[in-house]
Amino acid sequence: MAFFDLFRKKSVQDILNQVAKNEADGHQSLGKHLTTRDLTAFGIAAIVGAGIFSTIGKASADGGPAVIFLFIFTAIACGFAAFAYAEFASMVPVSGSAYTYSYVAFGEIIAWIIGWALIMEYAIGNITVAISWSDYFTGLLESGGIHLPHWIQMDYLTASNGYQDATALMQGGKSFDNLSSNLQAAYTAWTTAPTIGPLHIVADVPALAIIFIITALVYRGMKESRNASNLMVVVKLCVILLVIAVGVFYVDTENWHPFAPNGAAGVLKGVSAVFFAYIGFDAISTTAEECKNPQRDLPRGMMWAIIICTLLYVVIALVLTGMVQYSELNVGDPLAFVFTQLNLKWMSGIIAVSAVVAMASVLLVFQMGQPRIWMSMSRDGLLPPKFSRVHPKYRTPSYATVVTGFVVGIPALFLNLTIVTDLCSIGTLFAFVLVCAGVLVLQNKPNIPRGKFKTPYVNAKYIAPALLVLGLVVAFTYNKDNTLAFLTNEKQANSPADIVTNIGPAEAKIAYEFLVYKNESDAKTPDLEALLSKYADDEAQYKQLIAELPLNDDVKYQSGFELFKHKIPLWIFMIVLLGLVIWSYKQNLSLIPLLGLVSCLYMMAELSVWNWLYFTIWLLIGLFIYFGYSRKNSKLNAI
Repeated sequence: MAFFDLFRKKSVQDILNQVAKNEADGHQSLGKHLTTRDLTAFGIAAIVGAGIFSTIGKASADGGPAVIFLFIFTAIACGFAAFAYAEFASMVPVSGSAYTYSYVAFGEIIAWIIGWALIMEYAIGNITVAISWSDYFTGLLESGGIHLPHWIQMDYLTASNGYQDATALMQGGKSFDNLSSNLQAAYTAWTTAPTIGPLHIVADVPALAIIFIITALVYRGMKESRNASNLMVVVKLCVILLVIAVGVFYVDTENWHPFAPNGAAGVLKGVSAVFFAYIGFDAISTTAEECKNPQRDLPRGMMWAIIICTLLYVVIALVLTGMVQYSELNVGDPLAFVFTQLNLKWMSGIIAVSAVVAMASVLLVFQMGQPRIWMSMSRDGLLPPKFSRVHPKYRTPSYATVVTGFVVGIPALFLNLTIVTDLCSIGTLFAFVLVCAGVLVLQNKPNIPRGKFKTPYVNAKYIAPALLVLGLVVAFTYNKDNTLAFLTNEKQANSPADIVTNIGPAEAKIAYEFLVYKNESDAKTPDLEALLSKYADDEAQYKQLIAELPLNDDVKYQSGFELFKHKIPLWIFMIVLLGLVIWSYKQNLSLIPLLGLVSCLYMMAELSVWNWLYFTIWLLIGLFIYFGYSRKNSKLNAI
């Protein structure tokens, strides 16, 4: 019996009754201020940020003008998940997002797991956005002649790792001036930072500052947060429309040829980074109790936000790749870059300011989401009662908001941007997977109260197996070599940068002398990484060169378990996919949430095994808390 208690569920009616009794239990109700327009604005505020001001550049450089299909593909995948979110939000219009929905569909232990994952999603997401905002803000200050020391505008891990990589590359013959700007900044931050013994004092102070400012605004009230968000959305939409209006006159259609220079692989290369730009729509569902008409407005707000943002992404991508050659867009600030290239520096200044505003609006929406997750978990007894405390004047989850400020602000001083971006993505995708699965679990249960919105039903009984067969045919026909290499775990050559940064000066000298012996013209440069990179564009030639290189195989290749471990997430995906196809055939599952589940699980599989490991550790910590506190304090114990 104790085991089955882990899966005890809350009915939809129980949840709605509990919200109605909150005041009697000492929990004041939240203020109801939000309409469809406000929710759409929140969605735009969360989505239009890093994607349009930063990652669109790298994605365009990889995929060319055909990058527009990447945004469309990602929007469709998020749209599938949005249908599931909208159906649940209409069915259970309370704060809590995927946590509350999982309580209804799967039971308490799964609800706790997804709630714990959401805590990571919003916390890590906020840290990610704060670090990005800091980069934009310090760049804006530098353009105005204000230069902050590198060691107060960078996190500790980036500085430490960057210093080590820069040192290794310079030992391999690369000059400091030829290092990337990121490595130069990291090296400078590490070498100029004040020290206490062996400890270098490196911390991202601007990131901490913006988090505390936004936290104060969120604490102050939903109405104030809504007004600030709407204002920031208006500002950045005006700037984006200005970019389109001015940029369209500088489009040269010759730059759109070839349209897909690197094929489908180039287009899909940036899918994980672009996905991060779309995740904000799920934060809308955490504001359910503050909507005037949640069952109508939440689904509309989610859908409109995704549609509007996708249109903006597609148009901006076409304008950018038309203004300059796609290969030039691999920069951190592509919108400002293209206008600088055309000597329209006044536009670059406007864009730089709007980027700071855009990132602040993303942070605002994310910072609103996490306290409301904690509040919902506290109401159910899974977290201490303080987290459900509502401020008597501001009518916001006050204690949870303050704690969120510290939980996000302190790590933002020290954490690495790449690590937190991927962790945020895997937590978000996990939530999307469970919400889509929840709709599938509940679809055939007649005793579940339904909201005004329901996902359109298309029977996946035969479509899912047909799509699986089609995928296998494509894999073994058009991508046969890579598919067989994956299945046989064929060893893979490391990149030039990985080789150079993993050898010492003596080995670097041996490799350099070999390359000069092979081609005397290579003696013109002492940069070993650049010499190896000359061969990297031709895959066959590069493989031959690496095979002949007089270095140990463990430096030149990834093989055996060291290679296989990175494929574990994709093997998990394929096994689960087969199970889903069988389930859909037996139970006549709905196609749209099934496609949402598969799409999000695939994007999870594209993240590194280390992110899966860190995420697993986070979930294990959560389970320790659940069995130590939450299970015995759950309000379902009293039933």
